[in-house]
Amino acid sequence: MNADVVIVGAGPVGLCLARSLSGQGLSIVMIERQRLEDLAAPPFDGREIALTHASRHELESLGIWSHIAGEDIATLRDAQVLNGDSPYALRIAAAAVRQERLGCLVPNHAIRRAAYAAVLECADVQLLTQASLNDVRCDARGVTLQLDDGKRLDARLIVAADSRFSETRRRLGIGARSEDFGKHMLVCRMAHEHDHEQVAWEWFGYGQTLALLPLNGKCASVVLTLPPREMEDVLKLDEEAFARDMERRFDRRLGRMQLLGSRHSYPLVGVYAERFAGQRCALVGDTAVGMHPVTAHGFNFGLQSQRRLAEALLEGLRQGRDIGDDKALQRYARAHQRASWPLYQATSMLVRLYTDDRAPTRLLRNAGLRLAQNLPPFKWALARHLTQVSNG
Repeated sequence: MNADVVIVGAGPVGLCLARSLSGQGLSIVMIERQRLEDLAAPPFDGREIALTHASRHELESLGIWSHIAGEDIATLRDAQVLNGDSPYALRIAAAAVRQERLGCLVPNHAIRRAAYAAVLECADVQLLTQASLNDVRCDARGVTLQLDDGKRLDARLIVAADSRFSETRRRLGIGARSEDFGKHMLVCRMAHEHDHEQVAWEWFGYGQTLALLPLNGKCASVVLTLPPREMEDVLKLDEEAFARDMERRFDRRLGRMQLLGSRHSYPLVGVYAERFAGQRCALVGDTAVGMHPVTAHGFNFGLQSQRRLAEALLEGLRQGRDIGDDKALQRYARAHQRASWPLYQATSMLVRLYTDDRAPTRLLRNAGLRLAQNLPPFKWALARHLTQVSNG
C-alpha cells in the first residue's frame, strides 16, 4: 500500500490534520488502534475542553464545528484564580477586551465525534482501525511502515499524533522531556445549587487543586487534583458521600452538589519532545507538547500544531516540493517551538509554585495574585490572548 502522508493516531488533532491536508491532491492514510465504532461514537471521558476564539475559528474553517451539537457548547464568560483561603482572587474578564466571552467549553468526546464525522467527508483519507505499527524506517527516499498484521505501507511523510505517551515518537528515535507531577486528576460533571454565572475557577488550595468549568445551567465540570493515594480514597466513595466531600472541598460556595454520571481519573504528566520534526517525519498535538491542564491550553496548542504543519507542508507543495521536504518540516518545528516553549515552561513553574504548601511559598502565592489583580494591563493581555481569533 502506498500513501503520500501517514498519520498515526486518529485523535482530534490527527483528524484535524487529515482534514487540513485533504483536497490538495494527496493520498492520506490514518492508523488507529481503536475500533471504528469507538471513533464514530466516542464514550464520555469526563474531560471538557476550553476552546479559545482562535480554536473555534479553526474548527469552523475545517468544517468540524458544524458537527457539534448546540447543547454540547457552553459559554466561558470569565475566569478567576483563587489561592488557599486568601480573599484575593485574580479575575480575567471578557468585558475587559469588549467581548461577551473568553471562549467556550465543549466535551472532549463531542470534539472527537465531530472531527471523525468531518473526515468521513474526505474521499482522499483512508482510515485503518484496530491497527498499530510494528516498525517504521525513514530515509531520504521515503518512509516504510510495517503494521502489526504484517502489511507494509510506503509513504513520503509520517506524522505522529498518538498521545503524549507516543510509541511512534520512540520508534522515530525522538526523545521527550517528561515531568511527572506526582498527582492524579479526577474529572466529572456535577449539578450544584448556586449559579456559576459562566465563570471558570482555578482554586489552588492547600493539599489539593480544584477547578470548576461552567456548563449549561447549574451544572459544571469539576476537576480535583490530589496525590494518588488520596485520590484512591476519593474514588472509593459512593455517589452520596462523594457529593458531600466535594461540597466540603469547595467550601460550600456552590451549595448542594450532586454527581452526574461517571467519574474519571488521569495521571498528570507533562511532555515536551526534544524536536518536532526529523527526516520525513513530524509530531503534532500531545505527541509534541503534552501540557499540564492548569492553563487549559493543551488542545488549543494541538490545533495550532496541526495548522502550522499543514500550512508549511502545503506551501512547499505549491512550490513544487516533496510533501516530505525537510525545509518545510523544520520551518514548522521552529515555529511551533517558539510558540509553545515559553508557555510550557511558565505552566510548569506555575504548577510548582501554586502546589507548594510551605509557609514562605504561601505568602509568595498570595503576593503574586494581589500583584496580578492590581495590574489591569496584565489582565487585559490575558483576556486578549484568549479572545483573539488568530494565533500565529
